[in-house]
Amino acid sequence: MSSPATLSIVIPAFNEARTLHRILDRVREVELINGLGKELIVVDDASTDDTEGAVRRYQQAHPELDLAYHRHLINRGKGAALHTGIARATGDYLIIQDADLEYDPREYNELLQPMLDGFADVVYGSRFQGSKPHRILFFWHTIGNKFLTTLSNAFNNLNLTDMETCYKLFRTELVQSLYLEEERFGFEPEVTAKVARIPGVRIYEVGISYYGRTYAEGKKIGWRDGVRAIWCIVKYS
Repeated sequence: MSSPATLSIVIPAFNEARTLHRILDRVREVELINGLGKELIVVDDASTDDTEGAVRRYQQAHPELDLAYHRHLINRGKGAALHTGIARATGDYLIIQDADLEYDPREYNELLQPMLDGFADVVYGSRFQGSKPHRILFFWHTIGNKFLTTLSNAFNNLNLTDMETCYKLFRTELVQSLYLEEERFGFEPEVTAKVARIPGVRIYEVGISYYGRTYAEGKKIGWRDGVRAIWCIVKYS
């Protein structure tokens, strides 16, 4: 009898000691459909707070949880942390989970459904679809996001509504087959462009909720990352 399939959950973290245990609680509590197991991979991008201590304490408190911890010696960026996590994933499927509380792990099953039903190879969680809760925050962030998504769509011949979303679910072997270069927030347009070029790839989108943070609450992306994203869309498409 074959063992159940596994979802690898890659969690990049930089100075998230305050909220990390809460997101780990939420991930741990999720019951995945079809009996899927969970593999958690936290990649600490050289945090200067007690992120490492938070993970170590969580491992001790929950020894039954398949939770791996990796630390970068120097801060390299979210994309670099994702590269590390993706390379170390052993599950059949892989999803990206930010260490903050902006995205709800209880929605994993909705993202997994089209993949487990045999329709999808990649599933994006869109903050601009569906009727779920969305925190109202920054006008210019929304305009910038929609501009980048539209530009990415035009270059890659896609019709996504949220290219910049954190929630991207892949068949693990597919995302591990990509040569990914961007070490900061350019990961999003780069992986989208490279996935779009895979012959016969099936990309789906599912509406998700969004509990966004302000800069005072720890949000890190800025306008320079938007400029870099434009360059990445042109370069990798």
